[in-house]
Amino acid sequence: MTPFPRPLASAAVLVGAAFALAGCGTADRLANVGKAPALSAIADPTAQPGYKPVQMPMPQPEPVSYAPNSLWRQGARGFFKDQRARQIGDLLTVKVKVTDKANIDNATKRSRANGDTMTATGFFGAEKNLGKVLDERTDPSNLVNATSSMASAGAGSVKRSEELVTNVAAVVTQLLPNGNLVIEGKQEIRVNFEVRELVVAGVIRPEDIDSDNTIDSTKIAEARIAYGGRGQITDVQQPRYGQQVMDILLPF
Repeated sequence: MTPFPRPLASAAVLVGAAFALAGCGTADRLANVGKAPALSAIADPTAQPGYKPVQMPMPQPEPVSYAPNSLWRQGARGFFKDQRARQIGDLLTVKVKVTDKANIDNATKRSRANGDTMTATGFFGAEKNLGKVLDERTDPSNLVNATSSMASAGAGSVKRSEELVTNVAAVVTQLLPNGNLVIEGKQEIRVNFEVRELVVAGVIRPEDIDSDNTIDSTKIAEARIAYGGRGQITDVQQPRYGQQVMDILLPF
């Protein structure tokens, strides 16, 4: 009996495994016909496979000192406890509100016309000797007659309207020498097979943080706000890698 070539055998194994997995999924769906989807059991997240502890920037430990016969605590920013973010590792809520509208219409038109005529009907009597220098058929009364014209026109228009309103929690990652805070926040939401990502980063002033520990995105300096997605829908909307490479390399 002639054995199958190794590539064909590997392909057969992969196809068989795919059918087996599809069969398991179909069996589970048939078993739940007429039933509500079951909720996942409550379990210890740290015991799940692939669990990794979260590491975030933490402030330097500050020694606690008490002043006798005083209600004021050393290093406090107010008489009562301030819940606003002020040091590395603290959290605050960024109220993202981006409303961008632009309507630009430009038109440019230029034109120019030139005409030059040169004759030599009289030049100290030497006009009759031009045939000795130039061609014998040279006419002194019609030496040079040149005209030129140029025209260009251009038009362009831009019409854009974008709006993004949402909230995202950010963490203080750095405390600058002048007291400003560097923040960064990231939010991921998965719906079915599509993940939506929101990233916010920048520099803020502690004075701009509201009493409820929130700050508007318009008060973030060097703001970096990104909103996009990844998944099956985004993958279908993007051109294939080969097409992207050809678009870059082809000069036409």
